[in-house]
Amino acid sequence: MNWIKRVLKISEKIKKVLKKRPTKEEIENSDWTSCCKGPILKKDLEKNLWVCDSCNKHHRINCRQRFDIFFGKNNYEILKTPVPKDDPLGWTDSKKYTDRLKEARKKTNQECAVMIARGKINGINITAGANNFDFMGGSVAAAEGEAIITGIQHAIDNKNPFVFFPCGGGQRMHESAISLSQMTRTTLAVNELKKNNLPYIVCFTDPTAGGITASFAMLGDVHFSEVGALIAFAGKKVVQATVKEELPEHFQKAEYVQECGFVDIIVERKDLQEKISSLLSILLKKNSDINAELSDGTSETNIETTAKAS
Repeated sequence: MNWIKRVLKISEKIKKVLKKRPTKEEIENSDWTSCCKGPILKKDLEKNLWVCDSCNKHHRINCRQRFDIFFGKNNYEILKTPVPKDDPLGWTDSKKYTDRLKEARKKTNQECAVMIARGKINGINITAGANNFDFMGGSVAAAEGEAIITGIQHAIDNKNPFVFFPCGGGQRMHESAISLSQMTRTTLAVNELKKNNLPYIVCFTDPTAGGITASFAMLGDVHFSEVGALIAFAGKKVVQATVKEELPEHFQKAEYVQECGFVDIIVERKDLQEKISSLLSILLKKNSDINAELSDGTSETNIETTAKAS
């Protein structure tokens, strides 16, 4: 066999291998995922709270998995949040926005990227929210804004602290200015929470970027972060091209952001429940002492009215 036939034979084998490669959907539905040492069973990763026991990478998890870890399984209630009309701008690019929403809802079993839950940890009633990166990159649009505002209103009505686990690339381009307006609306909602002397705790997860970082995610009274989470506004390459100099290797990672003062404490996922509940017990005792000194008759606040006025 001459070298030409050998090359042709090898190329045919390569083509056969490439044809057998699994699709993106098959990979997502597989029992396996990958990490530092290569393939790893998802069930083994789940036993360790979706954290690699070799490299300590904190893998992305969805909202329900987040609440299972934070509150404990079957120890919380998912709150129903408003869902505005789909596709208010009639957006179409390579496919219709409505089709993208259908796919995301089917994939995640969520109405939007944000879910709100209420539960109890160590005797403390908590309202919590989380983003799911699998729902269109965790991006924020009208439905996500409504969900966050509903969560904060629930916290105010029930005098609960509000804990949020942000994750996502920012505001959703498919809703243009409607998405951008959620930055203002959620910021106003957080301000109303603080006017009621209720703690707002943020725990950054990987990745938190764009308009999410530039609004409600950076307004916490205390900022926790999971290990190695990306926390940024613009991407590293964009920043590097703007400042025209080399940036540190760990630039925009939680550890670097902590050095710059935007993150207060980095905590392992397994320790988050204990650390946050301990902090809340201190903050709530302090708030109760402050409230005891205030006179009665303060009018109740409705953040939905304030947010819509914006």
